[in-house]
This record gives sequence, structure tokens and C-alpha cells, in this order.
Amino acid sequence: MHASSRWSEFRAAGGLWVLAQSALMAGIAAALFLPPDWPEDLRVPLAIVGPLLVLAGVGLVVWAYRSLGRAFSPFTHPPPEAERVEAGPYRLARHPMYGGGILFFAGLSLVFSITALVLTAALALLWRGTSAAEERVLVRRFPVSDAYRRRMRRRFLPGIY
Repeated sequence: MHASSRWSEFRAAGGLWVLAQSALMAGIAAALFLPPDWPEDLRVPLAIVGPLLVLAGVGLVVWAYRSLGRAFSPFTHPPPEAERVEAGPYRLARHPMYGGGILFFAGLSLVFSITALVLTAALALLWRGTSAAEERVLVRRFPVSDAYRRRMRRRFLPGIY
């Protein structure tokens, strides 16, 4: 296989999104241990709020993953017979796994680092773009997805965004 065709396949499969996401997550992990730290008077309140957001994020990701059932594996594309899932947190937001990820990284950032929070905001923006690209694919594969997208106004987090 020619190198340019492998590159084209990588791009078509969303490889650039995954690469950018991985780089931002690695940056967030590194920033957790780098200055600047939060001001002293904010550390205790953020040390309380942060872990709560981490737990909420993990809970939302697990709930969303379980709601997808056999329709989803993080390592493969859905099989052709897969159906559009609108159960569990998908009744409340179109991309709750991304929402859970944002809560998770925001919670860690609030405990450790201002820089990590800035990178978390960048990751949220990246996931905004990723989710829009995914929705275009879903509309082609499941025409009813367009109606779901219009009906379900929240993209990531129920009642927030």
C-alpha cells in the first residue's frame, strides 16, 4: 500500500482528531504537575469541587458507554446493523461521553493547575469540532439522526451545553 493512501485512510478514519485529542490529553496530564498553581485562597474550595466533577465525569462516561450496549466499541466502528441510540444520557445530550470527559478533565484541572484548565478548554473546543464531524457521518448513516440532532439541543451536558 502506498504511503499517501495510508495517510488518506488515516485522515478519513478520523485519525487527525484522535491525534490532536491525544496530544491535548497528554498536555493536560503534564500540566497537572506544572505551575502556575491556583491562588492559595482558592485551593480548598477547588479541592472540594474538582473531585466531585471528576466523579460526575466518570459516572457520565460509564452511563453513556453502557447505554450504547453492543452498538459501540471504542476500538471499532459500529456494525452495519447497529441502531441509533437515544436511551440513557442520550435522552439528555447528543454526546454525553465528551461531556463526561470535559467534566473529568475540568475537575482534575481545578485541583491541580490553571494551565491544565486552559488545555481542557482547548480539548472541549476540539471535541466540539469532532462531534460536529461525527454528526455529519451519523446523518448519512442514520437519516433519523438529523431529527434527533434538531430535537436534542444539548451537545455535551444536560442542561448546560
